[in-house]
Amino acid sequence: MEKRQHRRPPPPPPPLPFEIHTLDLEPDPPGHTQHMYKKGKKDMVFDSIPSFFNNIKSSNSDPYSEEYGNAVIVRAYPLGMARANSNFNVEDGRESGVEPHKGLEFDSADVAREFYNVYATRVGFRTRTGQLYRSRSDGSVSSRRFVCSKEGFQLSSRTGCPAFIRVQRRDSGKWVIDQMHKDHNHELGDVEESHPPVLQQKAPMGRKSSVEVSSRKKLKLLAEVDDGQPCSSGSISVKRVRTGADGQPLAEPYAGLVFTSADEAYNFYVRYADEAGFKTRIGQLFRSKNDGSITSRRFVCSKEGFQHPSRVGCGAFMRIKRQESGTWMVDRLQKDHNHDLEPHTGTHKKSSTASKKFIDEVNGGLDSLDLLEINNGVHFNSSQGNNIGSEWYRLLLDYFQSRQAEDTGFFYSVEVDNGVCMSIFWADGRSRFACSQFGDVIVVDTSYRKTNYLVPFATFVGVNHHKQPVLLGCALIANESKESFIWLFRTWLRAMSGCRPKSIIADQDMAIQQAIAHVFPGTRHRFSMWQIREKERENLRSMSTEFNYEYEKCIYESQTNAEFNTMWNALVNKYGLKENAWLKEMYEKRESWVPLYLRGTFFAGIPMNESMESFFGTFLNAETPLRDFIARYEQGLEQRREEERKEDFNSSNLQAYLQTKEPIEEQCRRLYTLRVFQIFQKELLQCYNYLGIKSYEEGTISRYSVRRCGNEIEKHMVTFSASNFDVSCSCQMFEFEGVLCRHVLRVFIMLDIREIPSCYLLHRWTRNAEHGIVCDVDSGVSFQELKALMVWSLRETACKYIESGTTSLEKYRLACDTMREGAKKICRHR
Repeated sequence: MEKRQHRRPPPPPPPLPFEIHTLDLEPDPPGHTQHMYKKGKKDMVFDSIPSFFNNIKSSNSDPYSEEYGNAVIVRAYPLGMARANSNFNVEDGRESGVEPHKGLEFDSADVAREFYNVYATRVGFRTRTGQLYRSRSDGSVSSRRFVCSKEGFQLSSRTGCPAFIRVQRRDSGKWVIDQMHKDHNHELGDVEESHPPVLQQKAPMGRKSSVEVSSRKKLKLLAEVDDGQPCSSGSISVKRVRTGADGQPLAEPYAGLVFTSADEAYNFYVRYADEAGFKTRIGQLFRSKNDGSITSRRFVCSKEGFQHPSRVGCGAFMRIKRQESGTWMVDRLQKDHNHDLEPHTGTHKKSSTASKKFIDEVNGGLDSLDLLEINNGVHFNSSQGNNIGSEWYRLLLDYFQSRQAEDTGFFYSVEVDNGVCMSIFWADGRSRFACSQFGDVIVVDTSYRKTNYLVPFATFVGVNHHKQPVLLGCALIANESKESFIWLFRTWLRAMSGCRPKSIIADQDMAIQQAIAHVFPGTRHRFSMWQIREKERENLRSMSTEFNYEYEKCIYESQTNAEFNTMWNALVNKYGLKENAWLKEMYEKRESWVPLYLRGTFFAGIPMNESMESFFGTFLNAETPLRDFIARYEQGLEQRREEERKEDFNSSNLQAYLQTKEPIEEQCRRLYTLRVFQIFQKELLQCYNYLGIKSYEEGTISRYSVRRCGNEIEKHMVTFSASNFDVSCSCQMFEFEGVLCRHVLRVFIMLDIREIPSCYLLHRWTRNAEHGIVCDVDSGVSFQELKALMVWSLRETACKYIESGTTSLEKYRLACDTMREGAKKICRHR
């Protein structure tokens, strides 16, 4: 065996010399060190990276012969430079078998990712880069997740594996594992080690690259180094790949592959597709919620989806994600096709050139495109972006047409911009009828924006007379611009026959705020609690427990404007937060999220301090595939409506126990649904723990101070007019929830009022809320709108009648006899 030779490096004047090391593709023989060439090859030292490749080119012997397999990874380090950070050395990790644990530190997120890749290879699984979280103050990445490749359910090969590590950036600049899960829900096995290469940097115009790679050597330089200077990553990855018909090296995509731009990634995928035998299209894009910039893009097989007869729903795609460094990395990939691949024809050379020319003509490249809609290979430019994949339009339009044949009240609308389909809205007849009953408060749920949802799916949700969520419409939102939301809200208003809500709960993004003010000028906009909580975790996570206690007390316990301002100013001064940008913004917008300012507006009792649950729950999520969307949508909708039918039955056939002898309790039991009566009964029972004292009287107006027995602090003022039975309380429960509070009930009992005035028994909370609503419609409603309300009301009643009448033959006969009698009565009124 040839004796190993070692050469001392020359002195370190620039350019720095480099050591060239190989990373073994299989274990070294006994006695061999980790970084020596196998089979007697020696470590080599060169003055610069180019000289290394020139040596390979001029050498008579190929150190990268076929006996080393299909790939050889080469790493270059400036001589004498440490190859790993002071806390964790990746190379040492390969030998020592370091396990991930909370508190383990790294110099960078990239080092953490490489460590997790090494650990995964040793244990027997592959990894992907998961979510990242950014700082609101400067937009920098504050934490990252690295997950098992089988996390989620987007692909059939994934099993929802929970294994992951999360690293968080400390003030020192170190990255520390703060969360992790080691257990997998699938079998582990041997996997080949892989390292994400860095894609070649574009050389300046008119300047010839200093690196030349011989096609005979079948090597592709994936990171170019000018003038012998080390690359920014500290490493060069060289991969043996196939060459095309023109002799140029080719490479296949894989998770972790890095590009300098999205344009470069697109051209790479086009070239790969041409060699593999399929054509490509540009798929979905995802934008940052902070600045609207593109964060990830999908390139798909041209046969993806079903919009055109030539498409077969192929699942092959490559998704790239923008990294903190500005590069783009392949984070999701599916290579398998469900159709035959065509032999290489070179057709993509022409189309690639044409598409590149088109991309360059639109504001400097793919990254800056607002929309690149592709239909049958033809490009259309729209004035706005579109996050909806083209295959969704065909799927949903087919579904809408079939639904309209069954439901004459079904409504849908598609936004069109410059001849290109954009946002979609739809609502069935049941949702439209429900809006006539429960459309006074709506929740616009855009929780898909919490993460990179595959589908920008949003819902309009109300609260029914059982305090259950009720669907008032659905949408796919093309983009998050003001114009998109204005179109969406106008379309919803048109579908609901102009029924304007009193209040809306929606996100605080400026586009949504402006759209609500434009379409619903008299409607109160309350910010979504999930978004506020998310921002609190992001901006206040470093604060102490004491601060959190005082912060919560200020927000939720302030009773007056002066009290809130005093507590807020004391809080920010005590903890030095006067210059905190987020707190400044939230203080300016306090009337849209602080309970004190919202109690006087009707919100159907939706709690201030918690988020309303998602209407579809687990039926629809971030990774619901296209083929399952409609089925899961209908399952989730049917489950909610079945829950409503059960509550209807219970309210009609069951009766709550009376807890007092008060006539008002019997009155409310007779009128309210079971759920709302429980709320009223709780207030009635609590009122006996309060003491009312008349503090003011003038004419028919009286004012009472109502306080809790044994508690001088908890007290409210109740104002009562004996002339018209008008009553109000400083707690504003009736204004917020539509049910009288314990303080008002205490005064009613004191005054021996034995029946609650009808104006304080909201029809929307009664058992008959679904019937007779047409009679309450304002006279300003047109005849066509009134007729539509009557049709929906009769249809819903008939549907429930049919369900009961088909449970047995006896009930069916009874139903037929009843309908005949009803028809005779209607004929008499002609």
